[in-house]
Amino acid sequence: MTADEYLQNLIARNRVATEEGSAASNAGNAVYQVVRRWAGQQLRSGSYSGSYAKETAIRGRTDVDIFISLKSDTTDTLKEIFDGLHGWIAKNGYPNARKQNVSVHVVHNSVEVDLVPAVHLGGNTGDHWLYVNKANRERTKTNVDTHINYVRSSGRINEIILTKIWRKNHNLDLPSFYLELAVIEALKYKRSGLADNFLAVLDYLSTSFVSARFFDPANTNNIISDDLTDAEKKVIASQAGQSRRQQSWSNVVW
Repeated sequence: MTADEYLQNLIARNRVATEEGSAASNAGNAVYQVVRRWAGQQLRSGSYSGSYAKETAIRGRTDVDIFISLKSDTTDTLKEIFDGLHGWIAKNGYPNARKQNVSVHVVHNSVEVDLVPAVHLGGNTGDHWLYVNKANRERTKTNVDTHINYVRSSGRINEIILTKIWRKNHNLDLPSFYLELAVIEALKYKRSGLADNFLAVLDYLSTSFVSARFFDPANTNNIISDDLTDAEKKVIASQAGQSRRQQSWSNVVW
């Protein structure tokens, strides 16, 4: 088996199925019905987002991301919305619901689901305000459609999935969108095979990642690389260097 074949098999085993009727789709639909009752008349739309919509989701991490767009005339503050969704979900079938940075995390039939509430800015754009739970600011402006299109059009889906598997193997704290941006940057001018490309990603993470700045393509005022401290970035860089020095692919990613 070649290195590329090994990695392709690994991707096939770990990739989340997204077709209608899959476990992930069924879980997303079930949780969304609870969300609709919470949002009521202020619901503008609900859609798949994050790794699920980008087709970069892997098993064992969040399987489904649901973006909840509330109307621009919603009067509650972003914090009230975030806390209100968490409280509602916890009382309506998901007592172990957990607050994350911009989402509420639940588990439905062993499928992990992230719920991202947001308020539409109005007009014809897809711009929204998101509540930021863990940063020194209450809100950030972004556009999830821009994120989805940016990643899906990058041509780096397989390399992103491999990097997410590697992240999971080593229990690393690297937010998914940050990871996706880093992989795309690492492979900006690469036209090699899958194995060589993934080694290039590890090279980049071990040498350039800590000092690199990444901006939200939908809002350059939102600095994605600020989501981790330098110390947290150095942990990722150190592990990338260790993995890069391994002699067997089964010790690099599995």
